[in-house]
Amino acid sequence: MKISWKDFEKVEMRIGTIMEVSDFPEAKTPAFKMLIDFGDEIGMRKTSAQITRRYKKKDLLNRQIVAVVNFPKKQIANIMSECLILGAVGEGNDIVLLNTDFKVENGLRVG
Repeated sequence: MKISWKDFEKVEMRIGTIMEVSDFPEAKTPAFKMLIDFGDEIGMRKTSAQITRRYKKKDLLNRQIVAVVNFPKKQIANIMSECLILGAVGEGNDIVLLNTDFKVENGLRVG
């Protein structure tokens, strides 16, 4: 399905830095809970991600990622997810996170 440029512009993808990572045993599928800093304009956002297969908590801390920040909040187990981290999804739900080659300012828009 094709979308228009106008549709694409509605998706607000931003750069954020993972500030906290913890186990998420309440999730149906193994996942981490995270707190991500998107800078002064957007602030801190909570989310979870099913990325335990490839990543360890210590490897995620202070890592910059790409996330969609303008979806409605979504209840996932016992947390309210406030953004969606983006990644390439391979066979067996093997997820590789999208990130920047260089450290950039939190909150920068991806487009």
